[in-house]
Amino acid sequence: MDQKKEIIRLEDIKRDYIVGEETVHALRGVSFTIYQGEFVTIMGTSGSGKSTLLNVLGCLDTPTAGEYYLDGVSVKKMGKNDRATLRNRKIGFIFQSYNLLPKTTAVENVELPLMYNPAISSKERYERATKALKDVGLGDRLSHKSNQMSGGQQQRVAIARALVNEPVIILADEATGNLDTRTSFEILTLMQKMHQDERRTIIFVTHNPELAHFCSRNIVIQDGRIKSDTYNKEIRSAREVLESLPKEEE
Repeated sequence: MDQKKEIIRLEDIKRDYIVGEETVHALRGVSFTIYQGEFVTIMGTSGSGKSTLLNVLGCLDTPTAGEYYLDGVSVKKMGKNDRATLRNRKIGFIFQSYNLLPKTTAVENVELPLMYNPAISSKERYERATKALKDVGLGDRLSHKSNQMSGGQQQRVAIARALVNEPVIILADEATGNLDTRTSFEILTLMQKMHQDERRTIIFVTHNPELAHFCSRNIVIQDGRIKSDTYNKEIRSAREVLESLPKEEE
Protein backbone atom coordinates (compact mmCIF):
# COMPACT_ATOMS: atom_id res chain seq x y z
CA MET A 1 0.00 0.00 0.00
CA ASP A 2 2.52 2.53 1.21
CA GLN A 3 4.26 3.15 -2.08
CA LYS A 4 4.50 6.91 -1.75
CA LYS A 5 5.67 7.74 1.73
CA GLU A 6 5.63 11.44 2.60
CA ILE A 7 9.02 12.61 3.80
CA ILE A 8 8.38 16.36 3.80
CA ARG A 9 5.14 18.31 3.81
CA LEU A 10 5.02 22.09 3.87
CA GLU A 11 1.67 23.81 4.31
CA ASP A 12 1.53 27.54 3.59
CA ILE A 13 4.96 28.28 5.10
CA LYS A 14 5.70 31.95 5.72
CA ARG A 15 8.87 33.45 7.12
CA ASP A 16 9.19 37.15 7.97
CA TYR A 17 12.25 38.97 9.23
CA ILE A 18 12.36 42.35 10.88
CA VAL A 19 15.21 44.40 9.40
CA GLY A 20 15.37 47.80 11.08
CA GLU A 21 11.83 49.13 10.80
CA GLU A 22 10.96 47.00 7.78
CA THR A 23 9.42 43.54 7.61
CA VAL A 24 10.97 41.34 4.95
CA HIS A 25 8.68 38.58 3.67
CA ALA A 26 11.27 35.93 2.78
CA LEU A 27 8.71 33.15 2.26
CA ARG A 28 5.14 34.04 1.28
CA GLY A 29 3.10 30.86 1.59
CA VAL A 30 5.12 27.91 0.31
CA SER A 31 3.41 24.50 0.08
CA PHE A 32 4.70 21.21 -1.34
CA THR A 33 5.11 17.54 -0.47
CA ILE A 34 8.23 15.49 -1.16
CA TYR A 35 7.95 11.70 -1.22
CA GLN A 36 10.46 9.01 -0.41
CA GLY A 37 12.96 8.39 -3.20
CA GLU A 38 12.56 11.74 -4.99
CA PHE A 39 15.63 13.66 -6.16
CA VAL A 40 14.52 17.30 -6.10
CA THR A 41 16.32 20.48 -7.02
CA ILE A 42 15.18 23.71 -5.40
CA MET A 43 16.33 26.61 -7.54
CA GLY A 44 16.14 30.35 -7.32
CA THR A 45 18.32 33.40 -7.71
CA SER A 46 19.89 35.24 -4.80
CA GLY A 47 17.13 36.79 -2.67
CA SER A 48 14.44 34.41 -3.93
CA GLY A 49 13.90 32.85 -0.49
CA LYS A 50 15.86 29.71 -1.36
CA SER A 51 18.26 29.91 1.61
CA THR A 52 15.42 30.65 4.03
CA LEU A 53 13.55 27.62 2.68
CA LEU A 54 16.69 25.48 3.10
CA ASN A 55 16.98 26.59 6.74
CA VAL A 56 13.34 25.75 7.40
CA LEU A 57 13.63 22.34 5.71
CA GLY A 58 16.81 21.63 7.69
CA CYS A 59 15.13 22.55 11.01
CA LEU A 60 17.74 25.31 11.42
CA ASP A 61 14.99 27.95 11.45
CA THR A 62 11.28 27.96 12.27
CA PRO A 63 8.59 29.49 10.06
CA THR A 64 6.58 32.52 11.15
CA ALA A 65 3.40 30.73 10.04
CA GLY A 66 2.38 27.46 8.43
CA GLU A 67 3.03 23.79 9.17
CA TYR A 68 6.11 21.67 8.46
CA TYR A 69 6.00 17.88 8.82
CA LEU A 70 9.26 15.95 8.58
CA ASP A 71 8.76 12.18 8.28
CA GLY A 72 5.28 12.60 9.77
CA VAL A 73 6.41 14.72 12.73
CA SER A 74 5.19 18.31 13.18
CA VAL A 75 8.27 20.50 13.57
CA LYS A 76 6.23 23.57 14.56
CA LYS A 77 5.41 22.33 18.06
CA MET A 78 8.98 21.34 18.92
CA GLY A 79 11.37 23.07 21.26
CA LYS A 80 14.92 23.84 20.21
CA ASN A 81 16.46 20.67 21.70
CA ASP A 82 13.88 18.35 20.17
CA ARG A 83 14.43 20.05 16.83
CA ALA A 84 18.19 19.52 17.11
CA THR A 85 17.65 15.81 17.86
CA LEU A 86 15.23 15.46 14.95
CA ARG A 87 17.71 17.23 12.66
CA ASN A 88 20.55 14.95 13.75
CA ARG A 89 18.56 11.73 13.29
CA LYS A 90 16.52 12.52 10.18
CA ILE A 91 18.61 14.84 7.99
CA GLY A 92 22.02 14.44 6.40
CA PHE A 93 23.55 17.80 5.41
CA ILE A 94 26.05 18.41 2.61
CA PHE A 95 27.40 21.96 2.34
CA GLN A 96 29.23 23.88 -0.35
CA SER A 97 32.18 24.45 1.99
CA TYR A 98 32.26 20.80 3.22
CA ASN A 99 32.29 21.94 6.91
CA LEU A 100 34.86 19.32 7.92
CA LEU A 101 37.10 19.60 10.97
CA PRO A 102 40.51 20.40 9.46
CA LYS A 103 42.98 18.38 11.55
CA THR A 104 40.72 15.39 11.94
CA THR A 105 40.78 12.14 9.97
CA ALA A 106 38.09 11.18 7.48
CA VAL A 107 36.73 8.51 9.86
CA GLU A 108 36.58 10.95 12.79
CA ASN A 109 34.71 13.49 10.66
CA VAL A 110 32.18 10.89 9.56
CA GLU A 111 31.70 9.59 13.11
CA LEU A 112 30.60 13.04 14.32
CA PRO A 113 26.79 12.76 13.86
CA LEU A 114 26.84 9.44 15.74
CA MET A 115 28.51 11.02 18.79
CA TYR A 116 25.15 12.46 19.84
CA ASN A 117 23.52 9.05 19.97
CA PRO A 118 24.38 7.31 23.27
CA ALA A 119 22.93 4.02 21.97
CA ILE A 120 25.83 3.63 19.51
CA SER A 121 29.11 2.22 20.87
CA SER A 122 32.49 3.57 19.73
CA LYS A 123 33.13 0.27 17.90
CA GLU A 124 29.86 0.55 15.97
CA ARG A 125 30.58 4.22 15.27
CA TYR A 126 33.91 3.32 13.70
CA GLU A 127 32.40 0.46 11.67
CA ARG A 128 29.56 2.59 10.33
CA ALA A 129 31.88 5.49 9.48
CA THR A 130 34.26 3.13 7.67
CA LYS A 131 31.42 1.58 5.66
CA ALA A 132 30.06 5.02 4.70
CA LEU A 133 33.52 6.09 3.46
CA LYS A 134 33.88 2.87 1.43
CA ASP A 135 30.44 3.50 -0.07
CA VAL A 136 31.60 6.87 -1.44
CA GLY A 137 34.85 5.43 -2.79
CA LEU A 138 37.21 6.56 -0.02
CA GLY A 139 38.09 3.20 1.55
CA ASP A 140 41.79 4.01 1.03
CA ARG A 141 41.58 7.44 2.70
CA LEU A 142 40.20 6.54 6.14
CA SER A 143 43.02 8.07 8.18
CA HIS A 144 43.76 11.00 5.86
CA LYS A 145 43.10 14.41 7.38
CA SER A 146 40.85 16.92 5.62
CA ASN A 147 43.77 19.19 4.75
CA GLN A 148 45.47 16.26 2.95
CA MET A 149 42.56 15.79 0.56
CA SER A 150 41.32 17.42 -2.64
CA GLY A 151 38.02 19.32 -2.76
CA GLY A 152 36.25 16.38 -4.36
CA GLN A 153 37.55 13.98 -1.72
CA GLN A 154 36.50 16.35 1.06
CA GLN A 155 33.01 16.56 -0.42
CA ARG A 156 32.88 12.73 -0.49
CA VAL A 157 33.78 12.71 3.22
CA ALA A 158 30.93 15.19 3.75
CA ILE A 159 28.55 12.89 1.85
CA ALA A 160 29.68 9.89 3.93
CA ARG A 161 29.06 11.96 7.08
CA ALA A 162 25.59 12.86 5.79
CA LEU A 163 24.79 9.17 5.16
CA VAL A 164 26.22 7.63 8.34
CA ASN A 165 23.10 8.23 10.43
CA GLU A 166 20.79 6.58 7.86
CA PRO A 167 18.78 9.83 7.54
CA VAL A 168 15.39 9.96 5.80
CA ILE A 169 16.59 12.88 3.66
CA ILE A 170 19.83 14.30 2.28
CA LEU A 171 19.84 18.10 2.12
CA ALA A 172 22.57 19.46 -0.15
CA ASP A 173 23.31 23.19 -0.25
CA GLU A 174 25.21 24.12 -3.44
CA ALA A 175 27.11 20.87 -2.92
CA THR A 176 29.02 21.21 -6.20
CA GLY A 177 29.44 25.00 -5.96
CA ASN A 178 33.16 24.96 -5.12
CA LEU A 179 34.16 22.13 -7.44
CA ASP A 180 35.48 22.09 -11.01
CA THR A 181 33.33 20.57 -13.77
CA ARG A 182 34.81 17.08 -13.66
CA THR A 183 34.65 16.80 -9.86
CA SER A 184 31.10 18.22 -9.89
CA PHE A 185 29.97 15.42 -12.19
CA GLU A 186 31.78 12.84 -10.04
CA ILE A 187 29.76 14.05 -7.03
CA LEU A 188 26.56 14.21 -9.09
CA THR A 189 27.16 10.65 -10.34
CA LEU A 190 27.53 9.52 -6.73
CA MET A 191 24.30 11.27 -5.73
CA GLN A 192 22.37 9.80 -8.66
CA LYS A 193 23.65 6.36 -7.62
CA MET A 194 22.47 6.94 -4.03
CA HIS A 195 19.10 8.00 -5.36
CA GLN A 196 18.69 5.09 -7.78
CA ASP A 197 20.25 2.20 -5.82
CA GLU A 198 19.07 3.06 -2.33
CA ARG A 199 15.96 5.17 -3.05
CA ARG A 200 17.51 7.98 -1.04
CA THR A 201 15.43 11.15 -0.86
CA ILE A 202 17.68 14.04 -1.89
CA ILE A 203 16.97 17.78 -1.97
CA PHE A 204 19.61 19.74 -3.85
CA VAL A 205 19.40 23.50 -3.31
CA THR A 206 21.25 25.31 -6.10
CA HIS A 207 21.32 28.37 -8.34
CA ASN A 208 22.72 26.29 -11.23
CA PRO A 209 19.87 25.52 -13.68
CA GLU A 210 21.95 22.83 -15.43
CA LEU A 211 21.52 20.52 -12.42
CA ALA A 212 17.78 20.30 -13.08
CA HIS A 213 18.47 17.89 -15.97
CA PHE A 214 19.87 15.29 -13.56
CA CYS A 215 17.06 15.23 -10.99
CA SER A 216 13.55 13.78 -10.97
CA ARG A 217 11.76 16.98 -9.93
CA ASN A 218 12.49 20.70 -10.03
CA ILE A 219 11.01 23.37 -7.78
CA VAL A 220 11.73 26.99 -8.66
CA ILE A 221 11.23 29.67 -6.03
CA GLN A 222 10.91 33.39 -6.80
CA ASP A 223 10.12 36.28 -4.45
CA GLY A 224 9.30 33.85 -1.64
CA ARG A 225 6.75 31.87 -3.65
CA ILE A 226 6.81 28.68 -5.72
CA LYS A 227 7.12 29.78 -9.34
CA SER A 228 7.05 26.26 -10.79
CA ASP A 229 7.12 22.65 -9.65
CA THR A 230 7.76 20.21 -12.50
CA TYR A 231 8.74 16.58 -13.00
CA ASN A 232 11.63 15.66 -15.24
CA LYS A 233 10.61 13.06 -17.81
CA GLU A 234 14.09 12.55 -19.21
CA ILE A 235 16.66 12.45 -16.44
CA ARG A 236 20.18 12.79 -17.84
CA SER A 237 22.94 10.50 -16.62
CA ALA A 238 25.74 12.31 -14.79
CA ARG A 239 27.97 9.28 -15.40
CA GLU A 240 27.56 9.63 -19.18
CA VAL A 241 28.51 13.31 -19.00
CA LEU A 242 31.49 12.44 -16.77
CA GLU A 243 32.71 9.80 -19.22
CA SER A 244 32.45 12.27 -22.12
CA LEU A 245 34.62 14.89 -20.39
CA PRO A 246 38.27 15.10 -21.47
CA LYS A 247 40.60 13.20 -19.16
CA GLU A 248 42.79 15.34 -16.91
CA GLU A 249 46.49 15.40 -17.62
CA GLU A 250 48.39 13.36 -15.05
